[in-house]
Amino acid sequence: MVLKIYQKYLIKEFTLIISKITFIFLILGLIMGLLEEINFFSDFDVEYFYPIYLVFLNVPSLIYEIFPFIFLLSSQFLFLKLIDSGELNTFKNSGLNNLKILKLVTSLSLIIGLFIVIVFYNLSAIMKFEYLDIKKNFTKDNKYLATITENGLWIKDEINDQINFINAKKFTVNTLNDVDIIQLNKNFEFQNNIKADSVNIQENDWGLYNVKIIDKNNNIETINTMNFFSNFNYEEINNLFSNLASLTIWNLFELKKNYTSVNYSTTEIDYHLQRIIAYPFLITIITALSAILMLNLNVQKPKIFFIVIGILLSVIIYYINFFFGTMGKNEKIPLLVSIWTPIITLSIITLIGIIRIDEK
Repeated sequence: MVLKIYQKYLIKEFTLIISKITFIFLILGLIMGLLEEINFFSDFDVEYFYPIYLVFLNVPSLIYEIFPFIFLLSSQFLFLKLIDSGELNTFKNSGLNNLKILKLVTSLSLIIGLFIVIVFYNLSAIMKFEYLDIKKNFTKDNKYLATITENGLWIKDEINDQINFINAKKFTVNTLNDVDIIQLNKNFEFQNNIKADSVNIQENDWGLYNVKIIDKNNNIETINTMNFFSNFNYEEINNLFSNLASLTIWNLFELKKNYTSVNYSTTEIDYHLQRIIAYPFLITIITALSAILMLNLNVQKPKIFFIVIGILLSVIIYYINFFFGTMGKNEKIPLLVSIWTPIITLSIITLIGIIRIDEK
């Protein structure tokens, strides 16, 4: 496919504006992140490059979250430039209507959006994972670990110089099933093996039911119920798996498989995956809405007015997505409805706007 001169020009201008605005937000993110990391490491004796390195690891995931806003501003600044320079009228006099310009800009947004999801998101997730992995070594939670594998939920928990390795085959709301607890002393010497059919983990003081205790001499004691204190409860365990931004797309599918194996809810993962799938379309719709807004400029209103309106529009879109997303994650409405309803609604509004600008 051979691009025409005007197409090459618009593509160059749009990508250049996107790059400039992204760079500005990148610098702001680096500055704010550096201040935060310096404050975090103020109590630690670390090399000077540590905060800088961590900021560079974390900032791509921040940029990923604000890309829709970046595209909104980029679309506005592109059309402001075309209007101020008179190039928009020149295009029209050459037989190029608003619809063709909008089609080119939105198509480019979709292509870039796909690139962001396929390449940029996965790279930012890898860097985010490295960021969290390094950061946890400087927090008190380092000795309290939890993970889900195909063999169930695994927890490492340290209390009063005693190390507990906990494995549960099934993990549901407030409950662990088929639980095996290995207790070691601080020298990693075996103390006890506690087996329980079910465990209530709503609070830190767990309730164990149908318990069998095997000590280091292989003596077995069977009791109906017992209490077991842990640094974890259901909410804390659930929060450990909430930072899905540090997982690549293939890691998310693997994690979903592991969640299913322990009967743990995959709602959060499904929601995150649907957001990733919808991301290029969201960027495209926001770009189109911004362009339609700018193509409705008239001499009676200052251009800054439409930029402010655009920013307000992005805030409204954010909160609409947040509202529907919360409803979906809480399973009040189906996940597909929570993700795609705002996008479909915006698409309808955009189509109405496209009809109007095509008449100009």
